[in-house]
Amino acid sequence: MSCAVLAPCAGAPQLPLDARLNEQIVMVPAGPRMTVKLETTLYKPAGPGPFPLLIINHGKSPGDPRAQGRDRFVYMATQFVRRGYAVMVPMRTGFAQSGGTYSDFGCNMKANGYQQAGDIADVVAYAREQAFIDPDHIVIAGQSYGGLASIALSTQDLPGVRGIMNFAGGLKVHGGSCDWQGSLVSAFAEFGRRNRIETLWMYGANDSYFSPALVNRMYDAFSANGGKVQLVAYGPFKHDAHTMLGSRDGQPVWLPEVERFLRQVGMPTGQVYAVAEPAPQPRTNFAPLDDVAAVPFLPEKGRQQYKAFLTKQTPRAFAVSSSGAWGWAEEGEMPNERALAACQAASREPCRLYSVDDYVVWGDVAEQPKDTMTGRTD
Repeated sequence: MSCAVLAPCAGAPQLPLDARLNEQIVMVPAGPRMTVKLETTLYKPAGPGPFPLLIINHGKSPGDPRAQGRDRFVYMATQFVRRGYAVMVPMRTGFAQSGGTYSDFGCNMKANGYQQAGDIADVVAYAREQAFIDPDHIVIAGQSYGGLASIALSTQDLPGVRGIMNFAGGLKVHGGSCDWQGSLVSAFAEFGRRNRIETLWMYGANDSYFSPALVNRMYDAFSANGGKVQLVAYGPFKHDAHTMLGSRDGQPVWLPEVERFLRQVGMPTGQVYAVAEPAPQPRTNFAPLDDVAAVPFLPEKGRQQYKAFLTKQTPRAFAVSSSGAWGWAEEGEMPNERALAACQAASREPCRLYSVDDYVVWGDVAEQPKDTMTGRTD
């Protein structure tokens, strides 16, 4: 979610692949002539399969889609791999390292949704041809813009796709004078008229993009026009429910509802594979967490940053270097690795973690793991 170094962060840090989930990156063909290659994260259990499949679809960060980092959805992927699923997370056309050019139809939310849904349909077609995928047991999920695209996809007859899950789905237009809220409602009305696949929607009370009032309008438009939908309107989540799916602490919110929906649409829910938990950082007694003066190497600006870091939400991590550089990360996936990468981007000397969550890990102890995603099984 956030990082800080001596200079502003330039692009997303390169993070290690998650060996616990057999993570790899594949390029999936898409587009009218199948000439666009979509950068796609693939997770799967060990073995040949065939595995049921979850496809997770990302949102859009402000700014240039090409500068957006590869989305991974590690927390959701972990729960599905444990249940025997393969998981694919495609970056759509023009995003991250995918080919092609991103198309933006402004306030025309129907066109935006249908355009993005085309890429997802191509990923479904590709996946059904893979020997390790069970072509008759597929579910789709999408967060934010990916949720809008997934609901647009629900208007198609897609063999093997049994359900679609929408987490905080929609698209907000920043700036300008168009009625993007009204356009969303109109789009969901059309998607409801053409809906072919069961859907589950989850929206939180303090979503900074889509208020409960707007969500109710979208839901009413979709359901009144025949759309098959189950809406779960949950309460506030941390500082912004829009980030719930990507948060470590969001799992107790979404997982029970998702398991219930999966059972309804004939998908497996039982845990059949063991996935190790990330290796923890050892706690030390180097200094109290809030002792700003004890943090080594930092200049005054860095100490101000550490003081501000202490107000951030967990999961979080702060890293320092003997060069005087620092980096931090809060919320989201792999905060330890992101903090180290943010620090290292501003330092020629190695960076080490100083604190994680609510405790200090700095001290004369064994070298800290460079890759906490190799995991540990309790």
